[in-house]
Amino acid sequence: MNSSPAGTYTTTKKEFWIGFLLAGIGAILFSAKAIVVKLTYRYGVDALTIIGFRMMLSLPFFVMVGCYQARRARQGKIPRLTMKERGQIIFLGFIGYYLSSYLDFLGLQYITAGLERLILFLSPTFVLVLTALYLKRPIPGKQWFALGMAYLGVVLVFLQDLSLSGSNVMLGSAFVLGSALTYAVYIISSGELIKHVGATRLVAYAMSVSAVISLAHFFGMHSWEGLQQPLPVYQLSLVHAVVNTVAPTFMIMWSVARIGAPMTSQLGLLGPVSVLFLAGWLLDEPITMLQLVGTAFVLAGAVVLGRRR
Repeated sequence: MNSSPAGTYTTTKKEFWIGFLLAGIGAILFSAKAIVVKLTYRYGVDALTIIGFRMMLSLPFFVMVGCYQARRARQGKIPRLTMKERGQIIFLGFIGYYLSSYLDFLGLQYITAGLERLILFLSPTFVLVLTALYLKRPIPGKQWFALGMAYLGVVLVFLQDLSLSGSNVMLGSAFVLGSALTYAVYIISSGELIKHVGATRLVAYAMSVSAVISLAHFFGMHSWEGLQQPLPVYQLSLVHAVVNTVAPTFMIMWSVARIGAPMTSQLGLLGPVSVLFLAGWLLDEPITMLQLVGTAFVLAGAVVLGRRR
């Protein structure tokens, strides 16, 4: 699939719905990583190993796409990157799928998964507010209404999981809040850079940077001995890399190119709610009526977003 033209967001009805679906499916696939991570933790690995294996196995895909994009640039089919754009891509690679992910995993050492998910749901709000403040883009009332319904649904879905017990809750919450904020900055910065670079090339380059930084951290802490893991860890990590990383990152960036960063970020609320049903199916976790009602609110919010072009 080709990315949208780099100059402006596509606004036709067909392209809008393509972007809408890409954002929803990408969010579901990306959030499903929680299931794979839980299954991988059963083999005694730590968070850094999961991140390292994820990026190690996804790096070849991003490098392959990146090399193709670089070849097109050398042939004059697409503009060459400026020094400023290269610096921005390195920054996005660092702050996006390295720093944001790592802060999230650090926070999970101190707080419950329910509290972590609720904090991460602040990311769409950060995107909206930062967009309004720094990019001078007004926030329509209907968009706020849709976001409010989605948040209400999220609170209902995870209300019974929320717990403030345990030590270092403030420290863990600060780590996860930092993850939500850095991811919001990543989404906004990506949305602006897409106009000049193009979605596919941006994802390939930025994710390659993220992978290199993650692997440097992994090998720096565990050395080559960290690669000595059971076969199921490699199998689950391959699913994590391809299904929960490569595919959704391209989908989300293609969506940003079509419908913009704020709406893409809000549709991301569909992902964590989908984990509720995946966990019930694959991990035998119970599903309550309160969670079903909350899910209905989130879906209603997504429908309202879809009706606002």
